This record gives sequence, C-alpha cells and structure tokens, in this order.
Amino acid sequence: MTHHPSLALFLRGLIDIIPSTFPESLSRKSLSIKFGADPSAPDMHLGHMVVLRKLRSLQDMGHHVTFLIGNFTAMIGDPTGKSETRPILTEDQVAQNAMTYQTQVFKILDPAQTTVVFNATWLGRMSAKEMIELSARHTVARMLERDDFKKRFSENRPIAIHEFLYPLLQGYDSVVLKSDVEIGGTDQFFNLLMGRHLQREYGQSEQSVITVPILEGMDGKAKMSKSLGNHIPLLDTPDDMFGKLMSIPDPLICRYYTLLTDIPDIRISDISEQMLSGTLNPKIAKEKLAHTLVTMLHDTEKADAAQARFNQIFSKKDTPDDIPELAIPGVPLRLSDLVLDHQILPSRKEYQRLIQQGAVSIHDAPVEDIHLLWTPVNGAVLRIGKRRFYKIIVI
Repeated sequence: MTHHPSLALFLRGLIDIIPSTFPESLSRKSLSIKFGADPSAPDMHLGHMVVLRKLRSLQDMGHHVTFLIGNFTAMIGDPTGKSETRPILTEDQVAQNAMTYQTQVFKILDPAQTTVVFNATWLGRMSAKEMIELSARHTVARMLERDDFKKRFSENRPIAIHEFLYPLLQGYDSVVLKSDVEIGGTDQFFNLLMGRHLQREYGQSEQSVITVPILEGMDGKAKMSKSLGNHIPLLDTPDDMFGKLMSIPDPLICRYYTLLTDIPDIRISDISEQMLSGTLNPKIAKEKLAHTLVTMLHDTEKADAAQARFNQIFSKKDTPDDIPELAIPGVPLRLSDLVLDHQILPSRKEYQRLIQQGAVSIHDAPVEDIHLLWTPVNGAVLRIGKRRFYKIIVI
C-alpha cells in the first residue's frame, strides 16, 4: 500500500477502526464517507472540528464525503449520553439551525468533494408500514445494551419508545446512502454499528466504522458542548476564539494540538516535554495554539490582530482604545435589560452566570447585583466577560 501524506494525519488519534484492515482500502478506490450531524443547536464548535479534519484528510486522499444534516432525526433528539428524554424540537427550530451548518463545515471541508443531504428527504416519507418493518430489524434487548438506556432502565427512569427509533433511523441513513464508511465521536459508537447491522439486514456490504476522541471543553472536564457553556464556536470572532483558547487548562494544550492541528507529533512531544521541564511557559504554547487555530478558521492577518489585542488587554492590563460605543439615554435602567436589548448577551441566564463569575464590570468595578438599576454615565466603560468592552455615550 502506498502511503498518502494525509494518511498519517488521518490515523492520528483514532479510537476505533472497524474492520481493522480498513486503512488498506483507502488506496484501492474512491470511498463514500458518511458524516451526520443533527442541527439541534445553531453553533458547531471545535469538538466538531476533530471529525471534520479527519474527513478533510480523507478528501485529500481522493474520497468523497456525504455530509448528512439530520433535520428529521434532530426532531427526535439523540439519546446518546442523556439521562432523561430530550425535548422534541420543532421543524422551524431545526430548519433555522440547519441553515448555518453548511457555512460552518465548509470552513474545513472541500465543497468540491462534499455532497450535502438532509435525511428528512427519505425519513419524512416513510410510511407507518415501513417504520414497523425497520423496527423489526432490531431487538429491545440489544437496545438496552446501550449504556445510557441500561442505566436509565436499571434506575427506573423513563425511556420513551421514540428514543429507540433514533439509532435505527441513523443506521437506516447508511442503508439509503449505501455508505462505505461512517465516522463520528466515540459517543456515537453504538449508532455507527447500527448502520453496519442494518446494511447487513438489507443485503448491503457493511460500512467501516471510525471513531475519534471526544474533545473536552474550556473547563477541561466535560466534553465540549453548547449546553454546558464550555464550547468554542467555529463562527466565533477571531478575538473571542483567541481569548477562549488562551483560557483552556494547561493539560489540554497538547491534546488540542494533536486533535485540531497539523503540527507534527514530534513537535507536540517537544512542546509537552519543554512544558514539563519548565523550559517553555504554557502561555507561549497556548498563544501558538490559538494563533494556529484562528489562522485555520479565519486568516493569518486576523490571527495576528487577535493576538496583539489579547496581549494589549490582558498582558498589559489595558482597556483597548478602539472599543465600540453604546449610545443610550441617561435615565435609570436595569443593566440586564441593557445587555439583552442591545443583543450583547443572548439570555438572562447567561447574564446571571457572568455576574456570578464576577465577569461584568463598570469602570473596573464588578457588578454583583443581577437586578442592578443603573443610571448611565457618559464615558463609562462597560465590560462583559473577558473580551467585550463598550464605551457608554449618553444621548
């Protein structure tokens, strides 16, 4: 087998390869690679980037990616890792979220080597008879082998019947697409194997299954997730992305290098050894990581500017000179209303979280009262979080 330059990058960090001989097939013919994502939230994040980069490596080797947007399955909600039944999303919610997905994946994938499909195209047309026939292809006993279902069943917690349909429908997508390979996070292992099972049931060749590690979020503990507030969106501004990457715990530095960049293994080992020996300040390693990722998702010029701005604000402890102005009347108002009305924050819950963290201040004085009634002062500097500043202009 002739080794393509992208093969080593593709194999780096993989967890499961089924069958184990799969890499040998990569040089034989163009394969159809399936990757599915449910638009259950509008933002894709760096956790998704791990698998998207693997897909790009496969594209660079000449293989074709089918990016499946699960606009039907998103209405059910993937029960993977959930301790309770998820709320069912509406078609409008799913459609709004799906609109942004194509823009986001093409920050990494090659559009010429990608086909985008929506599984409502076929799942939305299934008759009740066809759904029953599909359900007959698997057993309740096998479903209860899943860790999350097993745990909920043993604790007498509810499992809705429609949740059993989710892995069946995801697996059936592989039947419709006749996919050669499906790739996803380790948390998707059961669902990916369902694709192999159903392809066999329907008389097709079984897809190969590849799993990648789950990326931890900025807290360094839980997996990166919007619902946990520890995520870094692919569509983040260069400044926000750079700042968030600078806030990750030091033990995650080399893991992010490995899973999110093309930095060679030997260089990553050097970084790790130098940090352990004290010859490399982790802050320098993080700056390089942040600059690399902002360059990948934006460009070098924006990465340079984000790094300079970060150092101006945090290394020199300065308030930036070019902060945006916020023109508001000089009458008493609730600060919470101000940040929501001007779309500075998406929700009161997020505002309350930042207040509790001491991350909201007026002229460097932390705001402690979530119900603060404030009379705006001309020239006051409002700081929200670590990286957003607003100069108040009273009108």
